[in-house]
Amino acid sequence: MKTGLFRTISAAASAALLAGCATAPITTAPAPAAQEPPVSDTAVGRAIKPFVMSGELPGAISILVDGDEQEVTCAGYADVAAKRPITPDDPFMQCSQTKGFCGVTVAILVERGLLSLDDPVSKYLPEFKNLWVEESNTNGIRTLVAATNALTVRMVMNHTGGFPFEIPAKQHSIPGGGWSGGMPLRSVAATAAAQPLRFQPGTKTQYSNTGIDIGAAVVQTITGMPWDRFLKENVLDPLGMTETRFKPTDDQIARHIEMYNCNKDAPATYRVQNDWEQRPYNGDHVFPSAGAGLWTTARDQLKFYKMLMNGGIGDNGARILKEETVRSLLATSTRPEGMGGYSLGLSVGNNGWFGHGGAFGTNCMVDMDNKRLKLWVVQLGGNPRPWDKVRDEAVDAFFAERIDNAAADAYTGRVE
Repeated sequence: MKTGLFRTISAAASAALLAGCATAPITTAPAPAAQEPPVSDTAVGRAIKPFVMSGELPGAISILVDGDEQEVTCAGYADVAAKRPITPDDPFMQCSQTKGFCGVTVAILVERGLLSLDDPVSKYLPEFKNLWVEESNTNGIRTLVAATNALTVRMVMNHTGGFPFEIPAKQHSIPGGGWSGGMPLRSVAATAAAQPLRFQPGTKTQYSNTGIDIGAAVVQTITGMPWDRFLKENVLDPLGMTETRFKPTDDQIARHIEMYNCNKDAPATYRVQNDWEQRPYNGDHVFPSAGAGLWTTARDQLKFYKMLMNGGIGDNGARILKEETVRSLLATSTRPEGMGGYSLGLSVGNNGWFGHGGAFGTNCMVDMDNKRLKLWVVQLGGNPRPWDKVRDEAVDAFFAERIDNAAADAYTGRVE
């Protein structure tokens, strides 16, 4: 067990700690002006507390897992004006973390023998058979050449396909230019295929929601069902992720984590919405998007990433993927040498960690080999974020403490 500054619990007791964060009263009634924001007494909580007290950091959730030990931190508010404490059951926009969910659905089809990562996308979406690449654009004059490399499923999923971040048609499909889901997936793919690529497929990298949406359209074609339904039936439902969806319910919207803008040395300011994901969050303008769009909660998101950490099996025993599939397709980069680490909708480091972040500050990374996980939830725009440094130090210390104790246990003959 960790000692000293760290608050640690067994895996069996972790649900109780999550519940403890979640049982804070949910009310819209204003609290007395002197009320201080609640902050869990954990290593991360103590590190970020000054920023929560000053209002610079409105609210945050941190969950750390190291083997059978787990530390859960809830700090500040989901809604500052209402003084509603943030909890693991508060819905939020996870944005680009949706990409990893698409990666898992692609991996499922590979495992079932229904898809190869090196299949040309045109095998499933014929409009991608003849593609053009923009070779130059000078003084408004574009020079196009035929694509010489076949666009593969691997390329669209690891951002080497040559697509822009978003196609213009999707950006303009709702007022202000949204990206969370302004067009059906099949329409996104068809529109993208009609536009020139930024470079020859497989030769460079360009972070792209469009590519991931195309990957989801491939899954949709192979399975014969909407991608979001395939995701729900094969990943979300088996893992018990009942709060995760593309269109939040009215109840979820009423208790979601509000968005704020960071300010230097001053309290964060409330933000009604981000132009990229606009209200009403469950309106008719919202379509499932694999590049960014899923709403979830910290409790639900933990179930997904623990499944990855545990080699494809959820905490509830549901087997989503084989361990080797997770290790070879999701935890290992699928890009050519020298193009950075990225697999199927997931960022891959050179230190064993893999996962993904989201536009508004959320992030989760896992380490399969050492059974470690670090999850962070905020809903913030802009900079600076001075708490990140002290939070990272607290996270590193959490994992380092276990290493130190493990060495001591080896000498005393104890086994964890």
